[in-house]
Amino acid sequence: MQKIKVWLERTNYKDFDIEIASADASFRQYFRLSEAGESYILMDSSREKESLAPFVDVTKRLLDVNVRAPNILAENLDDGFLVLDDFGNTNYLDVLNDQNFKILYTKAMDEIIKMQKGDTADLPLYDKAFLHFEMDLMKTWFLEQYVKLPLSSEDEKTIEDALDAISEVVLTQPQDVFVHRDYHSRNIMLTPEDEIGVIDYQDAMKGAITYDLVSLLKDLYIEYPKDEVRALALLFRDMLGLEVDDTTFIKWFDFMGLQRHIKVLGIFARLYLRDGKDGYLNDLPLTLKYTIEAAEKYEETKALADLLKKVVLP
Repeated sequence: MQKIKVWLERTNYKDFDIEIASADASFRQYFRLSEAGESYILMDSSREKESLAPFVDVTKRLLDVNVRAPNILAENLDDGFLVLDDFGNTNYLDVLNDQNFKILYTKAMDEIIKMQKGDTADLPLYDKAFLHFEMDLMKTWFLEQYVKLPLSSEDEKTIEDALDAISEVVLTQPQDVFVHRDYHSRNIMLTPEDEIGVIDYQDAMKGAITYDLVSLLKDLYIEYPKDEVRALALLFRDMLGLEVDDTTFIKWFDFMGLQRHIKVLGIFARLYLRDGKDGYLNDLPLTLKYTIEAAEKYEETKALADLLKKVVLP
């Protein structure tokens, strides 16, 4: 905090009050700077300074396509600090309910379409190797280390075959669009002007057209009926003007969800086991449910669903 205060003394925010705003799954912290009715957010990335340059770069890409990302008002890349627009304290998770979720999700899908027009030059590619790198986290951190599920050689083959099938389907859909990678209810803000503000996008890549859609509609922190989710997914296809039949698009959507949720099972377990962060353990049951429900729908992944049904969460 002392370094922050020393730096702020050299900025327009030296007389602002400072208080903790939030933290996230990484090692970043956020503080709110306020004075006389004005407020801004200070991002402290001093423990992972390497994330700042991508954040600055991706912010520009989003602003260039009229996505409401926070403007960067002051920066200190050497120490790891940024001052940003303050979108307030209200995110989608705070306000979503059975009456408004279709309207709010449709607005959020409009933002995905805008994001997908963003410049992807030099962004990392979601290729087969990276899809598998992420999915492999499930076996290592979730199955072996967290739930300690004994895996036979046949189980290992089941996992390998399923992951190969998943990446194959993911890569058959349109690729190379801008992917936020964590576009869910906690990262979509409702500003005081009732506009969508998008945050936590510094890990953006280029990849499949359904990635951010499945992050949104199969949110790990809130769940809606499967038939409603399916209808919204098909609405997104129509909003994009994609000429692909319902069955094919939903399979793209489901398999993209499988890739993401398999990865997240590993990440949430790793956050607990390696980093001492237990806040995401409560979200493992829904993540596992999404994975099993999607996997048991398709012949290529039914055996994986059967294997995951053996999991007993601690």
